Amino acid sequence: MIIPVRCFGCGKPLGQLWEEYKKRTGAGEDARTVLDELGLERYCCRATLLGHAEMLPEVTKFKKA
Repeated sequence: MIIPVRCFGCGKPLGQLWEEYKKRTGAGEDARTVLDELGLERYCCRATLLGHAEMLPEVTKFKKA
């Protein structure tokens, strides 16, 4: 739900890169170029950002039990 602070595979910090990635890909830039410019070379780090689905807005609609 929330972007991981660190990569699951190697432990590299990723949390600070999410906003930049989201902003640039939302503006129409190619995800491959953005990841290269952010310095993400390992497949595990790239997969963490590419595979993330932001579901927090949908989850917050529901009432706590």
